[in-house]
Amino acid sequence: MNEELNDKMECLKQYLVSLKSVAVAFSSGVDSTFLLKVAHGVLGDRVIAVTAKSCSFPKRELEEAKAFCKKEGIRHFICESEELEIEGFSKNPVNRCYLCKRELFEKIGEIAAENHIENIAEGSNLDDNGDYRPGLQAVAELDIKSPLRYAGMTKEDIRRLSRELGLATWNKQSFACLSSRFVYGEDITREKLSMVDRAEQLLLDMGFHQIRVRIHDKIARIEILPEDFEKLLQPEIREKVISEFRSCGFSYVTMDLQGYRTGSMNETLHTEGQPGGWEA
Repeated sequence: MNEELNDKMECLKQYLVSLKSVAVAFSSGVDSTFLLKVAHGVLGDRVIAVTAKSCSFPKRELEEAKAFCKKEGIRHFICESEELEIEGFSKNPVNRCYLCKRELFEKIGEIAAENHIENIAEGSNLDDNGDYRPGLQAVAELDIKSPLRYAGMTKEDIRRLSRELGLATWNKQSFACLSSRFVYGEDITREKLSMVDRAEQLLLDMGFHQIRVRIHDKIARIEILPEDFEKLLQPEIREKVISEFRSCGFSYVTMDLQGYRTGSMNETLHTEGQPGGWEA
């Protein structure tokens, strides 16, 4: 570990100590897994993990969250957080992520209070300060702690430190809730969430590492890394993807020539002066 990374790690640990007890919003992703691991190492039983169960959170991620907490001996709570029941959420407004995170953190707050935990922490990092990310507005309003941002850690820092800690998530693909695959203003339904989930799982099962399947009504727009373009366009792979996507309910299957990138649904927004949020 170089000196800069070591300083950031020490800053993170000291900050966590100052919080005394923490409920970590745990999605089993790269950032929250690293945060939970370090927090538990520093605070022990004064740390709990809380994972939201909803139709926009794939079952594979929930199972990974359960397995990690069992392996590490961390108290783990599952809370029902059904976004589609939040007023206005299903209409997919531009502040959709704010509506979701506000409700989620309020539920985590209830669990934390019941277990005598003083603070709630989430796993956003320094790179999340860019783009249009309205979920961070809820973080600010509810005084949710962001230890990784406080310590000045970037995504690359977290991956490098995760590898040093022996975390399997060090090279895990970035993930965001399935609702982020929808064009703003397009209704979010259970059926369409299932279509996206099945389509993305297919690509993952086929060995594609970093992917998104964006949904535009009945059109699937596949985002993969440019170096994987050739693989996707191999005749047998292409035909299988088309066939399987149509069985999921898509009428048309397309590939985005710009490739995978976070927040591509935000590219049509005028974001100057907009509040921050969570990765899409």
